[in-house]
Parts: sequence; C-alpha cells; structure tokens
Amino acid sequence: MFLARVVGNVVANKKYEGTEGFKLMLIQPLGDDQQPKGVRQVAVDTVRAGEGDVVTCVGSREAALACNPTFVPVDCAIIGIIDELDTSEA
Repeated sequence: MFLARVVGNVVANKKYEGTEGFKLMLIQPLGDDQQPKGVRQVAVDTVRAGEGDVVTCVGSREAALACNPTFVPVDCAIIGIIDELDTSEA
C-alpha cells in the first residue's frame, strides 16, 4: 500500500471487459515526506477520488482484487481517500 496524489483523469474510449464501470486516474506516488516519488501511474478509481486528493493505493494482485466482483488485469487501484494525515512521531 502506498500514498499518492491524484493529478488528473485518463479518458479511454475502449476498456477491457470488467473495467467499464471504473474511472481511470493519473496519480503521483508520494514519499514519507509527502513529496513526489517515482513516476506517475494510471490507477483504477474504486472510491470516486478527485483531482488533488491524497489517496491510498495498492498494486499488483491486490489492485485486481479491489475491482470486485471481477478479477481484472490492472496494476494499480485507488482504495481510499485520505482526509487527514498526521506524520508526527509519538
């Protein structure tokens, strides 16, 4: 699981069977300091995130499982929207 910021929408005229109901978003993974880390990715949005939202994402098999009820070939899925993030140490 990793944090990312939604930076845009992806429009696809044709999608793989089973992914028709899902929106595709462009995300920028974030490091522990909430700064951009790595390359941007396309993610399936399972929670109706919007541009600018900080989200939690999963990759690989877990991403495909997040697209219930169908196991579809995706590599990244948005599974949560972060309301507040406290990075202070206890």
